[in-house]
Amino acid sequence: MSAATKWQDEATLDEALSHGLSQTEYESLLAALGRKISILELGICSALFSEHCSYKSTKLHLKNLPTTGPRVLQGPGENAGVVDIGDNQAVVFKVESHNHPTFIEPYQGAATGVGGILRDVFTMGARPLALMNGLRFGPPDERYSRYLLKRAVGGIGGYGNCMGIPTIGGELFFHPSYSGNCLVNAFALGLVDHDKIFLGSAAGVGNKIIYAGSKTGRDGIHGATMASESFGGDAQEKRPTVQVGDPFQEKLLLEACLEAMATGVVIGIQDMGAAGLTSSSYEMADRAGTGIRVHLDRVPQRETEMTPYEIMLSESQERMLLVVKNGEEQKILDIFKHWELDALVIGEVISGRDVELYWKGQNVSSMPSAVLTSAVPMLRWPESAPADYERRLRFDLKSELGARDLSSQELSTLWGDFIASPNLCSRRPVFNQYDSTVRSNTVIHPGGDAAVIRIKANGPEKGVAMTLDCNSRYCAIDPRQGSALSLAEACRNIAAVGASPIGLSDCLNFGSPEQPEGMWEIAESIRGLSEAARAFEVPIISGNVSLYNETSGSGIYPTPMIALVGLISDASKCVGINFTSAGDKILVIGSTDPWELGGSEYLAWSRKIEKGALPALNYDLERATCELMRKLIDRRMLNSCHDLSSGGLAAGLIECCFGTYSKIGAMIKPEEYKGSAEGLLFSETGARFIVSFKAEHEAEIRALVKASKLSISASGTVGGSKVALQGGAELDLEIAYNRWTQGLESAFG
Repeated sequence: MSAATKWQDEATLDEALSHGLSQTEYESLLAALGRKISILELGICSALFSEHCSYKSTKLHLKNLPTTGPRVLQGPGENAGVVDIGDNQAVVFKVESHNHPTFIEPYQGAATGVGGILRDVFTMGARPLALMNGLRFGPPDERYSRYLLKRAVGGIGGYGNCMGIPTIGGELFFHPSYSGNCLVNAFALGLVDHDKIFLGSAAGVGNKIIYAGSKTGRDGIHGATMASESFGGDAQEKRPTVQVGDPFQEKLLLEACLEAMATGVVIGIQDMGAAGLTSSSYEMADRAGTGIRVHLDRVPQRETEMTPYEIMLSESQERMLLVVKNGEEQKILDIFKHWELDALVIGEVISGRDVELYWKGQNVSSMPSAVLTSAVPMLRWPESAPADYERRLRFDLKSELGARDLSSQELSTLWGDFIASPNLCSRRPVFNQYDSTVRSNTVIHPGGDAAVIRIKANGPEKGVAMTLDCNSRYCAIDPRQGSALSLAEACRNIAAVGASPIGLSDCLNFGSPEQPEGMWEIAESIRGLSEAARAFEVPIISGNVSLYNETSGSGIYPTPMIALVGLISDASKCVGINFTSAGDKILVIGSTDPWELGGSEYLAWSRKIEKGALPALNYDLERATCELMRKLIDRRMLNSCHDLSSGGLAAGLIECCFGTYSKIGAMIKPEEYKGSAEGLLFSETGARFIVSFKAEHEAEIRALVKASKLSISASGTVGGSKVALQGGAELDLEIAYNRWTQGLESAFG
């Protein structure tokens, strides 16, 4: 007999263990309630106690993150964060994982990840304006990795395109550590007026609770619990826990919710995401400090003979829970009827703190919402650095590489092969499946450092910049430094379009916290992120933690994905990464250390080495360099700007020369640089940008570089039939372009 059919029976310890609770959690829950619980209540508690909902293994560390600032209107704790952008306007944004569902069923897993993050944004009262995604897969020469990649990208594009929300940026990285557990992190950003922000709160005794959206089915039951477990060999058996999305239904839900919120009678609203009706009802009651009464038999159902257990734990998509002023509920019901969506009054706000569940007139559960938050333990797992941690940082790169002097031909061959490799070649086969132009707000499209949308206005239009960044290899070598460097790169990406960072959302993807080395990676990464966020004065206003990303004991590389949002007062000043005109001058601003190759893409690709001290991180230097880029862009002195990061100058120069459908040559030569051509091309020294500009601006730009106490690594000119480092290496423009653009074609068939 399944839990779904014996939902009224008393829950035992064995059943609690099978639901994912520990014996300690089960016993503390009974002690907090002062009684036994039913199978129905066990299902509710197991969902809210899951890592996916409770963050019980990371709360101790997350509380040290900086979350406040002069622009922050809403920080962590709600469905998404809110940051002021002036003129009574704010942006609402969040990044969240949908890793486990995507590995099990890639199309629907990725698609419903997009649907869920969009609901997190528009439940705050904001109209979604942009989407991004951060992706991690095993090597594309693995058949199953190709299958996951193709299906996941299809799901992302399918849902976002049908919703009419542009997907304008993202990141893709391949590594064997993701072969058994891919990652799909979805980001959404929306726009809202200050006085139209909504929260997920069930306030006001007597107010009505309305269920709206799609009918409830049996899809996604135990989805939150599944997302908090490691995989074994039975991953495909978990397909029933993956939700099925309908973007056309969500489009109707979006418009209906925004119209309903405009009436002034909606008190609180929350989407039914992870744990479905369970999370929305208990969280809304807990935030308001009230009780609620819900009649489960009134919930619209698309399958017959569903039980309260199934209704509470279903994660069917495109559903919302609204709290509406008593006596005004018909206004809301009429709006959802107009949009051809189900909407029914299923309960009311009551005094006290209990969530009362009724089934056909009978009270089948009454539990205080606070118990299901306060009774969740705050775990402190032991931390232990890996035995080889110090050794891998002390790895002697000079001894490994030797005092070699590669010939120009050898270096040219390396360079040509390097840019065609999976982690550096064009992402066009991915982002071509996304509509980035819909709604006509996009200023900088996918393929650059940061994407930019305009906020339409009569005068100068503000630009909102956004980027997703994480150097997973850096984080695997040194989680603390790697996380900090990932945020530094994100800040450079925002500066490269002329914007200043105003807030970030993080999605922390890791393996098991129960392993001391795994918990050390998590804690160190959070510490590094906290330090960097304080140094760059960027508040962390929302986020998500995804743990147990491992299969058969083999975990992913630490992947703290950073979604950074920036603001520029005039979007027309933004520049992209691509060279635009033959004859323009080029400068590589920032010094280059030829031996900063630890953790580099070059070493991993050419020698299978993933060791060595990571590039130094000088916060003063990073801030000064970014500020100079913003100054140059604000004065309209640059035609292009691109930060140098993974792949170094070898990758960065190619990306400047090759647009989505265009190509232009370039010749550069070393300047104020002492080292090998190999070091100049492949080093990943931070705080560097490659810029192009009209020759008439060169003297002034050089003077500003000097005044900022910065240096220049190389200089050159745009144009010609080659991409070349004078005296070092050169690539034929046509051949290099074809290799770079076709690097991922085979992965998509």
